Amino acid sequence: MNAFDGPGAESPITRLVEAFHRLPGIGPKSAQRLAYYILRAPDAEAIALAEALIEVKRSVVLCARCQDLTTQSPCRICSDGARDRVTICVVEEPLDVRAIERTGGFHGLYHVLHGVISPADGIGPEDLKIQELLARIRDIDTGVTEVIVATNPNLEGEATAMYLGRLLQPLGIRVTRLARGLPAGADLEYADDVTLGRALEFRQEVG
Repeated sequence: MNAFDGPGAESPITRLVEAFHRLPGIGPKSAQRLAYYILRAPDAEAIALAEALIEVKRSVVLCARCQDLTTQSPCRICSDGARDRVTICVVEEPLDVRAIERTGGFHGLYHVLHGVISPADGIGPEDLKIQELLARIRDIDTGVTEVIVATNPNLEGEATAMYLGRLLQPLGIRVTRLARGLPAGADLEYADDVTLGRALEFRQEVG
């Protein structure tokens, strides 16, 4: 029984705590604190949070081209005629697109894998947006000449980069990796803009 609850059937408070607990990085105590905050918050604040959750689920979709999160497909970046359309930067998650865009040093297109290859977690290539990437590259109209693999510099990220290199290089595509300006084991989204910009500028061939 949750500390907030009295006897009887599972209460709305228990369900709220359990919902928060299912979020990544939220332990049982943090989940209870969040639930308690919602209980004490003004009705308008709680309603605004609920409406924001409903709206994001209703309106946000995957871009049909790059697989990024967007409210319209194609997304703003894919629709921008001023972008370098022959270079694609492959990232793990949508937050990585925002991180690279903040550097102002990349003007090509993106492709979001939505994860990395991780056998320990039961995630294989078929669970990622790799086939969608191959379809973009094989489309002769796109004229893609380089793929920058910007997965995180950890074991899973490196394995994914090597896998993509083996797939793409036979297609005549230049496959590069971000330079080692990024600390090993770090997540791309937490890198500062200067470090990430230099890693992008001095990217290296894969393989």
